[in-house]
Amino acid sequence: MKKNLKLTITVLLIVVFAVIILYPKLKPLLASRQERPTRTGLYPGAGAGSMQGRQLLNVSGYIIKPTIMNELINSRGTLIPDEEVELSFETSGKIVGINFREGTRVNKGDLLAKINDKPLQAQLEKLKAQKKLVEEKEFRQRSLLDKDAISRESYDQIVTELQTTIADINLVRARISETELRSPFNGIIGLRHLSEGSYATPSTKIARLVKTSPIKIEFSIPERYADEVSIGFPVSFNVDDKMYQAVVYAIEPKVELTTRSIVLRALYPNRNEELKSGRSTAVTLQLNEIKDAIAIPTEALIPEMEGEMVYVYRNGKASSIKVSTGLRTESLIQIVDGLVFGDTLITTGILQLRQSLPVVLDTLLIN
Repeated sequence: MKKNLKLTITVLLIVVFAVIILYPKLKPLLASRQERPTRTGLYPGAGAGSMQGRQLLNVSGYIIKPTIMNELINSRGTLIPDEEVELSFETSGKIVGINFREGTRVNKGDLLAKINDKPLQAQLEKLKAQKKLVEEKEFRQRSLLDKDAISRESYDQIVTELQTTIADINLVRARISETELRSPFNGIIGLRHLSEGSYATPSTKIARLVKTSPIKIEFSIPERYADEVSIGFPVSFNVDDKMYQAVVYAIEPKVELTTRSIVLRALYPNRNEELKSGRSTAVTLQLNEIKDAIAIPTEALIPEMEGEMVYVYRNGKASSIKVSTGLRTESLIQIVDGLVFGDTLITTGILQLRQSLPVVLDTLLIN
């Protein structure tokens, strides 16, 4: 008997402690059940305790008006220079002169750096002296040929010798030009990687030369738009929240197999060279503009097995309407059939709506 009494007391203590622990958590839930929101109305004729006394569904909507819709293509692009080259010598040798300052503007043909060419200059002087002697010899031989004092064969030999000497001179001059690093176009030269006195080879990078006026924008679009974008198509691109306008000047003729996209390049004048190459940019192309479109938010469209539908507000009730869609943007969908201007589209509580369900239009906006 004492054993049962002890067990009963233990159970009661456990229950009391459990109530003490759980009561603070259950108190808000009990209070919320007792205090129901009174924002919405009741069905007409509903009384206390009646099934008709349940609350109406609050919804929001707006009156459909003509909307301007733009079919846009959004892409990511990269700014690339109009011209860019890694400068290097065509021959090997010791650098004896660097004639540029890093980060400055240079013009086409400017001498940027020089390799030691003294051996070639000496060889050139030697050939020039030989040429002078051969020219004098050719002059005498020609005089003798005019008097039939020598054979034509003898004269041809001296002419060949003169031509060979001239060719050797041109070859040495070409080799001397290889020791000169000149700017291939107008641009801004970057950081140099060698100093005067260094030994350079054709594979040695001296500096980078970049031309950024104009500047190119390279981006890609899905292959389905290939026939809608052509040379001269206007492009908008954004850099640091500032919009710029460019024009498509080149389109890759082949579709990228991995991304199923087409690469395009647009050109921006960049006269002040405010844009730097290598930067990322958001690119936008506008394909079509519809001025009097019926446009609805994407969240208001309900997909079904038989098609797509929306709910409109009519006479205090939700009415479902099957619709046909057209142009789609990030936030809007064009309705080409099913809705007319003046309809009140329901945009909230979509999942709770049913055909002819009484609703309260809480918020009404004009599109």
